[in-house]
Amino acid sequence: MRDISLVLEKRKKKHINDDFGIEECWKQITEIFSQDEVETINYLNNCSKEDLYFISEVFEDISENLKSKKIIACLRKLDKKYPDLKMTSDINLAEEYI
Repeated sequence: MRDISLVLEKRKKKHINDDFGIEECWKQITEIFSQDEVETINYLNNCSKEDLYFISEVFEDISENLKSKKIIACLRKLDKKYPDLKMTSDINLAEEYI
C-alpha cells in the first residue's frame, strides 16, 4: 500500500481529457487494492474523503478481482459516511462483479 499515495497524487493531477494517463492510474490503483482484502479495507476506512473519491473510479475493478462481500460492506459504510460523494451507483456496480 505504500505506493498508493503516489499513484493517487498522480491521478489527481491528470487533466480530465488525459484518457491514457487516467487509465494508467486506474490500472495501478486497481492492482494495489487487489492484492490484499484486509489491507484494502483498512486503507479505505482511514483514507481521506478526496482519496476515496478517486478510488471510487475503480470500485468495480477492485471488486471483480477480490470478489469480496467485506469490501462491499466497507464501501456501503463509507457511502453513508460521505453521501455527497454519490458512490451508491459505483458500489452497486461493484457488487455485481462478486
